[in-house]
Amino acid sequence: MLARTLRAFLDCPHIDRIVSVIHPEDRHLYEQATSVLGARTITVVGGPTRQESTRLGLLALVTHQPDYVLIHDGVRPFIAQELLQRIIHTLHPAIGVLPALAVSDTLKQAGPDAHVIATIPRAGLYAAQTPQAFPFAPILEAHEAAYRAGRSDFTDDAAIAEWHGLAVRVVEGSADNTKLTWAKDIEMADKRFAQASGGFPDIRTGNGYDVHAFEPGDHVTLCGVKIPYALKLSGHSDADVGLHALTDALLATRGAGDIGTHFPPSDPRWKGAPSRIFVEHAVKIVREAGGRIANADITLICEAPKIGPYREAITAALSEMLGVAPDRVSIKATTNEKLGFVGRGEGIAAIATASVIYPGEVPE
Repeated sequence: MLARTLRAFLDCPHIDRIVSVIHPEDRHLYEQATSVLGARTITVVGGPTRQESTRLGLLALVTHQPDYVLIHDGVRPFIAQELLQRIIHTLHPAIGVLPALAVSDTLKQAGPDAHVIATIPRAGLYAAQTPQAFPFAPILEAHEAAYRAGRSDFTDDAAIAEWHGLAVRVVEGSADNTKLTWAKDIEMADKRFAQASGGFPDIRTGNGYDVHAFEPGDHVTLCGVKIPYALKLSGHSDADVGLHALTDALLATRGAGDIGTHFPPSDPRWKGAPSRIFVEHAVKIVREAGGRIANADITLICEAPKIGPYREAITAALSEMLGVAPDRVSIKATTNEKLGFVGRGEGIAAIATASVIYPGEVPE
């Protein structure tokens, strides 16, 4: 459970470092479970309460001084990259972020005799989830203030933030982001883990190809990065040949048609549109089907411009778009040895391959 929880954060390109707060007697079990995850984690011994353990975890980050921190329950192993991205993109230097689900059940208050004494209006009520995200310095200050005040009764970090005057904004959580509390929760998790590891994984590979001709201009946009050049690529959108090929590769893993199916060039809405919206749409389709992007590989075929100086920026852009770690992204470039339209410098072609792992079936 902990290994799966940690993997979700390690796969997020925005996460630089992870602090795991553990009971001292569990160190050996923790190290066994997480030995394959690498060295980007710091292990801290916790305190007698969740609140104190969180404070100790925050103190372990003081020397690193991150801009923001996400505080997550280790017993929520089904956190999805889509939710992480939604939380991170909502962060602000003066505001915390709370993922939560609107309460849909009717709420009742009962007395000591178990008789109903009131119905609680559910309008504006939310069930809190984690990770709860905050600017680092303000949430550490809030925890330290609670510690000095002798307060140890807060049930989550958003409550401490509210008490200390730090604003907190609600974003939509996820029903899949379950907290494993009761025996039935563990049973459910066992079934989901068995499906993921004991069944037959549904690994799909999609391919995409695109080509655009040059026309007069001053730059080309490749895989979301603007590269100065004496020409630009001609197309209805921004003509990003790499992202168009990648979109088709992702859609292929769901049998969901091609880029023209979802974004027809005859539609004026896509005139000059940034092609990252096409990729993000395809990623959403993959995620909604439970898919996890394992790898994306793009080859750009051109005589010019030179891609090498921009490879790092392209990798970072693709990593963010796809919601995967940079080492799951490959970007390559090659010439066409002066052959054909590419060899004559008339345009750029791109080939993309995407591998996606979808939930498999548990064998009978």
